[in-house]
Amino acid sequence: MVRQRILPHVALVLGTLALVTAFSPTRAQAQGLFSFFGGGGGSRDVVRFSKKYAPRQIIVSFGDRRLYYINRRGQAISYPIAVPRPQSRWSGVQYVSMKRVNPPWTPTPQMRRENPRLPAYVPGGHPRNPLGKRAIYLGSTLYRIHGTDAPWTIGQNVSKGCIRMHNNHVAELYRYARVGMKVTATYKRYRAASISSSSTQVAGSGTLGFSNN
Repeated sequence: MVRQRILPHVALVLGTLALVTAFSPTRAQAQGLFSFFGGGGGSRDVVRFSKKYAPRQIIVSFGDRRLYYINRRGQAISYPIAVPRPQSRWSGVQYVSMKRVNPPWTPTPQMRRENPRLPAYVPGGHPRNPLGKRAIYLGSTLYRIHGTDAPWTIGQNVSKGCIRMHNNHVAELYRYARVGMKVTATYKRYRAASISSSSTQVAGSGTLGFSNN
């Protein structure tokens, strides 16, 4: 009797293993699946923040791998970000100089030397545009706060200096940001305490993109 009860469960496990083996996801498929089940880097949180920071400014903590939009004195909205790789580290104060919806992307000569397969230009709105759906430009630099075509990279140190966000997160930040807004990039860690959070929802996240910014 015990054997009869166990056999169906064994068959179910073996069938599941066969299905997984038959699927044999490629790296791109695995990244797509990972993104489908929530993306990377954590959730959007409302957090307590030092009251010394005035509202309506952005603090980018490369140490926390979070971007904080100070929405009121003592409080911020915290978003997960991808941060610069070790050789592309930078910090300092910049100001928002421009905003773009569906920005086009032109890789720099250095990017194309590092990866000759990169296209010379990707139009805005293209599903494989590394800047995603929105871009917030910082001063006269090449640095931007932008979306992504590779949401599984959020939370990692992979960018060439830009601050990469989930597309739905940067779309929200885009509404708050104004030309002239102060943006401070630092490696200081804040570890702000969460007041509330919302899970990341990523649309169209199964695309394998260039993700070089």
